[in-house]
Amino acid sequence: MNILKVENLRKVYGSGEARVEALKNVSFSMQRGEFGAVVGASGSGKSTLLNCIGGLDKADSGRVLISDRDIFAMGENERTVFRRQNIGFIFQSFHLIQELNVEQNIIFPLLLDYRKPDKAQVEEILEVLGLENRRKHLPGQLSGGQQQRVAIGRALITRPALVLADEPTGNLDSQSSQDVMDLLCRASRHYQQTVLMITHNMNLTSAADRIFRVTDGVLEELGSKVEN
Repeated sequence: MNILKVENLRKVYGSGEARVEALKNVSFSMQRGEFGAVVGASGSGKSTLLNCIGGLDKADSGRVLISDRDIFAMGENERTVFRRQNIGFIFQSFHLIQELNVEQNIIFPLLLDYRKPDKAQVEEILEVLGLENRRKHLPGQLSGGQQQRVAIGRALITRPALVLADEPTGNLDSQSSQDVMDLLCRASRHYQQTVLMITHNMNLTSAADRIFRVTDGVLEELGSKVEN
């Protein structure tokens, strides 16, 4: 089943001499439970691609279907609610709420929709992420790797069909980066969620089912494994 389908996505910034075609008719799809990695040089268009897929930026043309729903056909309010309930976001900066502890940060997306957290589900995510003994800690009491685990938990708690990760290891050392990658891969397999991750580090793509490269706004699929 296609969880994500991107059709002829095109995005242009600026005009005249400053005009930049950030995405050039990008098309691809991903199945339920697939883990995809997108690589490319800085400014190649990979972050623009992720932002358009997530509805954070609007494409100039083309379609993005998530679970057969066209996100650009939605009104702004409908898209905001759909995004919150169906897409999990993980960024390079953790964006945790400093006044909330680990458990409170993780369940925060549920509270935004007035949903009562399922205790067993929260316990399961804390266990998968190895945060059971940190549940009452504030973000300032955690390492960078632990904070990113909390951000992953927050992205997974709504059981979204699609998880979008933009350089999720960019602020971490090599060991923490590998730990985060292992967790993302395990979560993808465990919850059968589709994950699309941007990274500049080819060493972190080994766990991906599929690898894409963006070059000057053009996307190509490299396959399931790339030799360094």
